[in-house]
Amino acid sequence: MRTHVAKTVSSCFAVLRQLRSIRRSVSDPVVQSLVVALVLTKLNYGSVTLAGLPAIQLDMLQSVLNAAARLIYRRRKFDHVSPLLKELHWLRVPECITFWLAALAYRCQHNMAPHHLTTQLQQASNVGYWQHLRSLSSAMLDVPRTEHMTVGGRAFSSTAAHVCNSLPTTVQFSKSLDIFRRRLKTELFEHSYN
Repeated sequence: MRTHVAKTVSSCFAVLRQLRSIRRSVSDPVVQSLVVALVLTKLNYGSVTLAGLPAIQLDMLQSVLNAAARLIYRRRKFDHVSPLLKELHWLRVPECITFWLAALAYRCQHNMAPHHLTTQLQQASNVGYWQHLRSLSSAMLDVPRTEHMTVGGRAFSSTAAHVCNSLPTTVQFSKSLDIFRRRLKTELFEHSYN
């Protein structure tokens, strides 16, 4: 994924340089909407596949997010960025990956995703070795056992199940996808900035 991350970062910074050249002639809300449309969509596209990447690669993606926030608020390169991200209500890159992964897992659990993805996730109660445990009554997903953390541990079935099992029950048992996303973003936002 190094090549993918490097190309994504490079193309995002190219867009930010173009936006910086027109920054003085455009109002703040317009710059923010341009950044969201042209930069954040590139960062979020396929972010589910980035789960489990090393921190050094996630830091490269985070640097794009930080530069975008500084551009919107006209800050210098070394100004502290956490208050800016908090004011924009943007999640950091690891939490953003968790958000999209959990949203896709929710869609899989409620048959709103393609069949080849829904078959990847199984309730723990449907798996033989879980049948005599107290967690049978919960909505936990089965986390498949993998030999290699770098390959099998990054598979959708493993990462999605792990993320969903770590969510609070108030988020897990949301009645609709919109409510789930709202509660999940609030939970991740508090985790990220508190």
